[in-house]
Amino acid sequence: MGCLGMATADQDRKARLEALDAKLAEKRVLDEPKRHQDEHHSQVQQGWRMVTELVAGLGIGFGMGYGLDLVFGTLPWFLIIFTLLGFVAGVRTMMRTAQEMQAQENSGDLDETERD
Repeated sequence: MGCLGMATADQDRKARLEALDAKLAEKRVLDEPKRHQDEHHSQVQQGWRMVTELVAGLGIGFGMGYGLDLVFGTLPWFLIIFTLLGFVAGVRTMMRTAQEMQAQENSGDLDETERD
């Protein structure tokens, strides 16, 4: 009877140890820092996004200005005005993207300090 009680206690300890090991493995995966390469690719993607936004703003402004100049026969006035407006719109969009990136970075820093 005493041997049976010890076997049950050993099985209970083993089960608790396996449950603890599983929890620790899960926590290690969650706390694992980002690889430098993954972070670098993310920054490159954000950079390309910002460049694309600027070029899109310029392209749209150029197209609208050129179209209006053709309709009204005022070439190059609307072209110049709308290209500059497209540039301003592209820069504003880039600034919003930079603010989003900064906010994400700051919230990530807060999460790391809260964990410590």
